[in-house]
Amino acid sequence: MDFDDLKMGQGGSQKSPPSPRPTSARDLRPRTSQHSLPSLRQVYFFMDLEPFPDEIHLLILSFVPARDLLLRCRRVSQRWKRLVDSPSLWRIKCEREHRREILRAAEMCQDFSWPKVYLKKPFSRNLLRNPCGTEQLDHWSAVHGGDEWRVEDNHSVLEGAESQTCFVTSFEWCEKSQVIDLLQEGLWEHFLDVHQPVICISDWYAGRNDCGCQYQIKVQLLAADKKTVIKEFTMTPDPIPQWNDARYHQVYHEFCHYGPGVRYVTFVHKGRDTQFWKGWYGARISGSSVIVECKNLEPC
Repeated sequence: MDFDDLKMGQGGSQKSPPSPRPTSARDLRPRTSQHSLPSLRQVYFFMDLEPFPDEIHLLILSFVPARDLLLRCRRVSQRWKRLVDSPSLWRIKCEREHRREILRAAEMCQDFSWPKVYLKKPFSRNLLRNPCGTEQLDHWSAVHGGDEWRVEDNHSVLEGAESQTCFVTSFEWCEKSQVIDLLQEGLWEHFLDVHQPVICISDWYAGRNDCGCQYQIKVQLLAADKKTVIKEFTMTPDPIPQWNDARYHQVYHEFCHYGPGVRYVTFVHKGRDTQFWKGWYGARISGSSVIVECKNLEPC
């Protein structure tokens, strides 16, 4: 019997078998029992890192998020605890992320907590919360006058602001304040007392173009008791007249060589209109900031 007989059957009376269905990816999988191989979720890769030198461990750990280093990796072994606590690991992370302020402070200060400073980021960031009113009056202690404080969109653009919104005052003095705990923000006593980093304060105020306004600011550096004033800055600019251009004006000051003992910064500003109009026609305030910078530091 030749091939044609096998295909057609004798006399051609039998039907040809159906053609096979197309091969799918599923058909190409190995024909194994469900229990013959472990689930992929159960396959782990283990590697003994112990023979590698500290330099390799430091490089690997430097890619791990800081909180995981402190909460997880530090508990793995005595060796990893020593490496996580060492300045070398945090220096590698700072160099990779171009955290120059931290590196500069570490060079000048012997008493330096790398993990705390890395996580808290106390340098070159705004220590004031909600500076533009995006969270209404959250984080501020407010004293309301007239029709109270209100948050509105800016009437003129404030370059560099995190939001084009502002706090608006009324026909009587509206005041608000915020207290910054410098230790809580990541700074430490030795650094504040010995190196006395520059504390930069900035505020922006404007008026409506159709109404004049008044503005005042007071910033104090306080001791640990929150009462003793070590240094103070106050300013009462000339009132903005009616029919002005509605542009923002900046108030800026740097606290330097303020002496030991500073632990808190109290930031207070207020405003009102000059026409005594009902509503919100007074000073418009936004972009407030308190920033600690590592300028002109001298080594211990």
